[in-house]
Amino acid sequence: MIYSMTGFARVEKQSDVGALVLELRSVNHRYLDISFRMPEELRAFETQLRERLQQKLARGKIECNLRYEPSSGTTEVLVNEDAVRALLDAVKKTEDIMSNAARISALEILRWPGVIQEPSPDENALAVLLLETVDEGLERLREMRAREGRRMAELLRQRLDGIEAIAAKVRRRRPEVVAAMREKLEARLAQLDVDADPGRLEQEMAMIAQKLDVDEELDRLDAHVKAAREVLDRDEPVGRRLDFLMQEFNREANTLGSKSADAETTEAAVELKVLIEQMREQVQNIE
Repeated sequence: MIYSMTGFARVEKQSDVGALVLELRSVNHRYLDISFRMPEELRAFETQLRERLQQKLARGKIECNLRYEPSSGTTEVLVNEDAVRALLDAVKKTEDIMSNAARISALEILRWPGVIQEPSPDENALAVLLLETVDEGLERLREMRAREGRRMAELLRQRLDGIEAIAAKVRRRRPEVVAAMREKLEARLAQLDVDADPGRLEQEMAMIAQKLDVDEELDRLDAHVKAAREVLDRDEPVGRRLDFLMQEFNREANTLGSKSADAETTEAAVELKVLIEQMREQVQNIE
């Protein structure tokens, strides 16, 4: 199955340990590049999350944004006593320096950053909530990438059909092109009013036909079309393989254009390059 590298998923979950919001964004990238934005409470789980993503995704730039709101079910207020003692020591030293220093109240001390400690959530319960959320988000992201991938695969197959049709048309016209070159050569000899040696004429025609022979290029185009169709049916990441095939397609189209001896073959080479470029743009976004 073909997967696109573009996708988005959003999941919200809630449990006794709090509420979690996950957003996964994916765009095309040469390799798998994962970045996280998350609060400190979740930072300890980053390695697990990265491994989870690596198991399901092969390529793409992945942005994983997590927002966590702890449960407010408890009314317990936890005081960091060490922070209070350190703060009181600093206040006493300041009062010794100052004269007539205003007294500091206990409420003002409680407002100082780090004095009030948030109750730590149950780590195991938080891990369950986090991993369930990420698994659901990954599934949604893959579904979106799969839908886009199916659409891209259909477009690629249509262009492959077009390439195959153009190659077949050029192959059918080969005898006409050679015959036209013979007529052109004979007409030039007639204008010069010279008697050409039939054997030499056939030799010249053979050399011209050899220079203009594109059967090998057409055969390779057919082979590349067959290979691309086989790749599209694989159940694995195929973006890099398809990208290589696009280079091969383009090489054959360039050679066909350089060997062209008539306007229709030149036009066919241009049409081939248009189809190949359209395919290349799609392939850039395939996992």
